[in-house]
Amino acid sequence: MSRSATVSIDFVESLLLHAEQKGYNVNSLLGSIGMSRSDIDGRDDFPADQFNQLYQHMMWLVQDESFGLLSGGTMPNGTFRMMCFSMITCSTLGEAVRRCSQFYEICKGPTVKPVVEMEGDSAIFRYIALNSMPADTVKRLVSNETPAVIRTSMSIWHHFMSWMVGYRLPLRHACFTFAEQPNLSDYQNLFQCPLAFNRAENCLIFPAEQLEMPMMQNAESLRSFLRTAPYQLMVMVNGDRSVSAQVKGLIGRDFSRPPPPIQNVAAALNMSSRTLRRHLDKEGTTYQALKDQSRFTAAQDYLSCPNVSVQEVASLLGFTEPSAFVRAFRKWSGMTPAVYRDRYQEHEAPR
Repeated sequence: MSRSATVSIDFVESLLLHAEQKGYNVNSLLGSIGMSRSDIDGRDDFPADQFNQLYQHMMWLVQDESFGLLSGGTMPNGTFRMMCFSMITCSTLGEAVRRCSQFYEICKGPTVKPVVEMEGDSAIFRYIALNSMPADTVKRLVSNETPAVIRTSMSIWHHFMSWMVGYRLPLRHACFTFAEQPNLSDYQNLFQCPLAFNRAENCLIFPAEQLEMPMMQNAESLRSFLRTAPYQLMVMVNGDRSVSAQVKGLIGRDFSRPPPPIQNVAAALNMSSRTLRRHLDKEGTTYQALKDQSRFTAAQDYLSCPNVSVQEVASLLGFTEPSAFVRAFRKWSGMTPAVYRDRYQEHEAPR
């Protein structure tokens, strides 16, 4: 039984490199999640739930939630949570990102902030200097950061904006200041759009109309999101480019709110609901089946986290009663969530 969610090993290497530069013992950090350096060497990807454990342990050690991300300073633990609470009442994606940018201005520590600016029919996500900082702050910051840190920062913000609207935000381009990287497939999987390197700035470009999309989250779904953060922002998307895979990307992994209706998914793929159903029929599936598969995958991912109870998993998946989740999981897998978790832990136990 293998994990269905992974992150690029580059995420792990980047985090460990930062830890090493700060004087922390890498072997001890890996030992905190039951792993050693030999478990990482030679791998292309890494279990997302274990990366989540490693990341959270690192944040606790250094007391800096921006560790390994672009910020130009430190952000005390709890900062991300408070930023989320400050923007959760916003009505649109554009308003929510502006609120986040304003939060960075009053948050002691960072020197740069994320913004989304309009250019024609496109919206550009980029980092700019805080109002109190010199204009060249971003340029100096990225010149001293690794491509992995920049890539991770852009990817996390893309996933965060996608969570806000309840589906994968479609990108037109992803641009980077550094040269094309050897692990190009990781970038293609993460951003799923044309890539450009050696550019003047790091930015994500998407249709400006997306800024008017309504915020699909509320205080209740935010609590579920924060319960497992940064897990949902780190999970690598699948490289499959079929229509079914794109639909599952739009459905996402957050089921604390109902999945988007097929009309919304079809519109995001620039087709009618009828055309989408026809494509899915050719691939031997249906929209309902993809929703069930996505929920089952999310259930497996959450059950792989031992600190999340079955009752909490049921809530994270949108079930009002744990018994309904148990019945659904038994239908999907032929076993109860508890049995699945026991077998998973037995399989993953060190030998």
